Amino acid sequence: MGRNLKSGDRLRPVDLAREHGLSTQAIRNYEEAGILPAAGRTPHGYRTYTSLHAGALRAFLALVPGHGHQTATSIMRAVNEGAAEEAFRLIDESHAQLLDDRRTLQAVESALRDLEPTKASEPGVGAEPAAVSGPGGTFIGPLAGKLGIRPATLRKWERAGLVRPRRDPRTGYRVYDEADVRDARLAHQLRRGGYLLEQIAPLITQVRAAGGLEPLEAALSDWHGRLSARGRAMLTGAAELEAYLRRRG
Repeated sequence: MGRNLKSGDRLRPVDLAREHGLSTQAIRNYEEAGILPAAGRTPHGYRTYTSLHAGALRAFLALVPGHGHQTATSIMRAVNEGAAEEAFRLIDESHAQLLDDRRTLQAVESALRDLEPTKASEPGVGAEPAAVSGPGGTFIGPLAGKLGIRPATLRKWERAGLVRPRRDPRTGYRVYDEADVRDARLAHQLRRGGYLLEQIAPLITQVRAAGGLEPLEAALSDWHGRLSARGRAMLTGAAELEAYLRRRG
């Protein structure tokens, strides 16, 4: 705003809005949502704000990139209602979610490192004939044996969308191609890491969308970048919130 504000300085909605490129209606909406403390009023009924409101707005806008709009709103509302402990709990939950996301990323990277180049399985004994049908295709028995799981587990994974084998047109048996074997091995690594099927499914989908493991490297790098950006944004938000809490006394 181009000047040092004192607690008694009066500011118009447009003064707060202009600093952040917002509309005056947005300022009024933030006040009604509890993000800003209640504004004072002039004898003619016009809203007046102070440096305290400016600090609240800066804190909220700094919290949004790291915590999201909804959580940032809840944090500011709790602070303005004098429920600082609730605000701290919400912040802790966001940090816990970020840590969980980091662990998920580490699990995916670990699973990918453990995967060797996929090859067609050798014939073996299984619930369906252990023959190879066409180049790169293997039946359920050999694949289950190679992974050290039961064929029933592969069928369960298929129902969950983790693997999508085709059916041999002559016999009707499931045939897993190279991509299916890759997905099954990735699912197996993640299951060993304690992840649930519903947690694994979107990761498998991401591998398919990337076109395999190698193209996924770019997605993983972007994932790292987004997590780091969130972590840094949380630090920025914490600094602005601390300044606002000090201003509130």
